[in-house]
Amino acid sequence: MSTAASIPDALSIVRAFGAICFAGAVFGGVFTLIELAFVLRFPRAKPDARCSAEPAVTILKPLNDAEPGLETRLAAFCRQDYAAPVQVLCGAQDQAAAADAMRAVERQAPSAPIELVVDQRHHGVNRKVSNLINMLPRARYDTLVLSDSDIVVEPDYLRGVVALLAPPGVGAVTCLYYGVAGKGLWTRLSALAINTQFLPQATAAIGLKLAKPCCGATIALRRSMLERIGGFAAFAGVLADDYAIGAAVRSTGAEVVAAPFLVGHCCFEASLRQLVLHQLRIARTIRSIDPIGHAGSILTHSWPLALLEAALSGAPAAALLAIAILATRVALCRCVERRFGLPRQDYWLIPVQDLLAFAAYLGSFLRATVHWQGFDYRVAPDGTLIEDNT
Repeated sequence: MSTAASIPDALSIVRAFGAICFAGAVFGGVFTLIELAFVLRFPRAKPDARCSAEPAVTILKPLNDAEPGLETRLAAFCRQDYAAPVQVLCGAQDQAAAADAMRAVERQAPSAPIELVVDQRHHGVNRKVSNLINMLPRARYDTLVLSDSDIVVEPDYLRGVVALLAPPGVGAVTCLYYGVAGKGLWTRLSALAINTQFLPQATAAIGLKLAKPCCGATIALRRSMLERIGGFAAFAGVLADDYAIGAAVRSTGAEVVAAPFLVGHCCFEASLRQLVLHQLRIARTIRSIDPIGHAGSILTHSWPLALLEAALSGAPAAALLAIAILATRVALCRCVERRFGLPRQDYWLIPVQDLLAFAAYLGSFLRATVHWQGFDYRVAPDGTLIEDNT
């Protein structure tokens, strides 16, 4: 075939690819409006008045690094508006990860019901689950609430979560979360990813019954349910331990309820590399859970698709589409702020974060490795972790 003959073929391929991007951007823009509608419909209910019988609770907090503001977040769990006894049990595999924060909490509230378990034993590749296994023998109460160390809660958090666990047929309770930026550009981008991508997508997926989330931000369950699903040891080798716990609870016929209120998730990324590795881990985790759904989620990247079509075609209509979709992304962000009472986000960063998220989405198909808590892992097709020492 001559070079001249191959040029029309190449142009045809470019046009076809551009048309696919255009269609994907249009569908994605429509889905953004659907997300906006579900965000506005999110109940965001406050916990009801105090229940007559509140069970004693053990809160399990697996710790990793000495994160900024850890003592403030731990103190908030110790100051819950809750009538029954509360034990806040922190676990670390390194004394330095939590010692300063624990001392700070004890100085602020000498009678705080907080304890620290330091245990270096590993029970599987997932270090967070190993931490939970090490903590569990010290848990005094049968109602357990798991919560990651970067989570921010209000004083009525525990009352609301435990009340949702009370009805028959409920096996676990979880919470969606919003992003809380720390210092620096990278934490603002990370929080923006949560507030303009994860949170609206999760609310829409729940509303459309396309997803049944179980988030590490909060997992409340009874000890009897934990034993029924095999204990924490059953999840010591998987990447998405929170999702796996939720799936195991549902497999017993019990329900996993998403609370009608949010908790905060603090972001600590100190560099572009940390931000990219974090977003790649999230994308590859989702891919390991639901490969088909993850492939289809390309439609949620409407602005990068519109930008690609505008660059390929140079048509004014494509440029107008890109502008219109970016406007819907900003409108969605504004609705999230208003509905959940969040501070004003950096709207000018939305296109930057959308491009980063699209790059992470594409990168999730290239390799099956993740960087988590300072270690590299390969993710097997069944979602289990293999420590990568290469």
